[in-house]
Amino acid sequence: MDFNEYQREARATAIYPIQYALMYPALGLCGEAGEVAEKVKKIFRDDNGEMTEARKEAIKKELGDCLWYIANLAHDCALDLQDIADANIVKLKSRQERGMLKGSGDTR
Repeated sequence: MDFNEYQREARATAIYPIQYALMYPALGLCGEAGEVAEKVKKIFRDDNGEMTEARKEAIKKELGDCLWYIANLAHDCALDLQDIADANIVKLKSRQERGMLKGSGDTR
């Protein structure tokens, strides 16, 4: 499955009012990203920094939820998920080639 196929499948399960397009998936993404962070925190709090299979599966589920929100937010912005992924790799490779992976700023 490529990113655009995933986006179509994710869209088929999206049930939120059109007037909340953009807001609903953007806020949902923030919530799910927080849940990923919570799962990672518990690795260090409860498991001495060891990634257990149970923690890995829990993170996998939360990352899937993040992906769902990203796919639907992209759709609501009339963007293709595959185009987003491709453009991100082009940007990162350019930064790598120029020795600019470290640092900060959007235009490095």
